Amino acid sequence: MVKKLKVNVGMLDAYIRLSVGFSMLGIGTRHKCTPAIILGSMKIAEGITRFCPILFWLEKDTLHWKSGEIED
Repeated sequence: MVKKLKVNVGMLDAYIRLSVGFSMLGIGTRHKCTPAIILGSMKIAEGITRFCPILFWLEKDTLHWKSGEIED
């Protein structure tokens, strides 16, 4: 049985995760820093899938952010 991951990352947050992830991946590759490569890869995966395991664990999401305020 395969469980479908529920999207818990908003579009703006996904774009930020992708930008930071690609930056970390590039810097990590350039300086041969394994932790930066791993963290950058994780951020890229979170940006593409729009699923963050930490947000899932905390039962939060960033789908409803509006003008810097979080709606309940």
